[in-house]
Parts: sequence; structure tokens; C-alpha cells
Amino acid sequence: MGRKAGSNGQRTAAAIRRVGLRLIYRRGFEAMSLRELAAEVGIQAASLYNHIRTKQDLLFDLIREHMEALLAQTDAALGAAPAAVSERLYAFITHHILYHLEKKQEVFIANFELRALEPSHYATIVAMRRAYEGRLIALLDAGVAAGEFEIRDTRVTAYAILAMLTGACTWYKPEGRLTKAEVVELHTHMVLHGCIGRLPGAADPRSTRPAGVRTA
Repeated sequence: MGRKAGSNGQRTAAAIRRVGLRLIYRRGFEAMSLRELAAEVGIQAASLYNHIRTKQDLLFDLIREHMEALLAQTDAALGAAPAAVSERLYAFITHHILYHLEKKQEVFIANFELRALEPSHYATIVAMRRAYEGRLIALLDAGVAAGEFEIRDTRVTAYAILAMLTGACTWYKPEGRLTKAEVVELHTHMVLHGCIGRLPGAADPRSTRPAGVRTA
């Protein structure tokens, strides 16, 4: 495939990331070669080094950009949500699921190629993942403090919630019987009703939900 007429550095750099993401997702980081990447982009292999230093740097940049987008968009979703903890948790769940269903390649690579990162890159990404997990843990802690949630261990609960929500990426199919909105609804129902425990004197949790949240 020949180089496209009129291409420039910015477009080529974007193409390298886009094609690199697809090839790593399809073939795995170790199996993907820079020669293959260059051929798919339509440039000479030597020209790749005008845009990336190494294959390792490309992987790191792809995962880092994914985590930066996830953190920024999550903060925006939480900032736009009502003040009630249950509403903020609803916003977190909704954004997490929709983002992960729409970014399946990025999510897969961030989870399964994390081990391929060199130590300094690995530490950077793990710190970003901890920051993301911290958003959810803080919500659960706030819900417990406000008496809205009954949770024995908010950290373990956060890990369980994230595993369940992210797991939708592995089975959801756009052509399947559930829409994205229905997937969100089912998961928010499970999470919210799992967190809203039966405190002494509290109403039945099956009748307790934030405004605008329909039960599945």
C-alpha cells in the first residue's frame, strides 16, 4: 500500500496509533512487528521513527491515552451528576459501561498487554488505574458514611463492581438482544441494589433507588 498523497506528520502519527491499536488487539503486542505496522499505515519502516521511538513506547502511549481519557471523562460525568451519592454512583456505572463498550480495543489492550510494559511504564499505568479505582472507592465510602450504603469492605466491593462492569466487554454484541441502555440498566440495578443494604429501620432496598433509575 503506497503512501497517501497529501499526508502530513499529524495525520501519519494518528494513523500509526489507530493501526497500531488494531494490530495489537488482533495479533498481540509481541507478535505485531513494526514492519507490519508501517506497511499497514503506508509508510517506510524507517519513517516510523519520526513518530515513535520504540514499539514499547507505542504501547505505553496507547494505554496512557486510554487511561487519561477514562479518568477525564469519568470526572466530567461525576461533576455533572446530582449531589446524592447514589446518583453519582449511577453516573459512574453508566459512564464506565458505555465507555468500555465503545472502546473495546483500548480496554482489551490496557488489561491484557499491561504485562508487556517495561517497569517504569508499568508503574505509571498502575498508578492511573489506582486513581480510577479510587474514584469508585470514594463513592462507596461516601455512601456508607451517609448511611445510604451497607458495605463491609468498600475496596473489595469496588474491585468486584469494576470486574463485573468491565466484563460486559467480553460478551456484549451490538447485534444481540440487549441494547447498550439495557446493559446499563441491568448493571446499575445489580450494583445499586447490592450496595443499598437492609439497615435497621430502613425501607426495603427493592423500593429504594435514585430518581430516574428504573429497576430491571
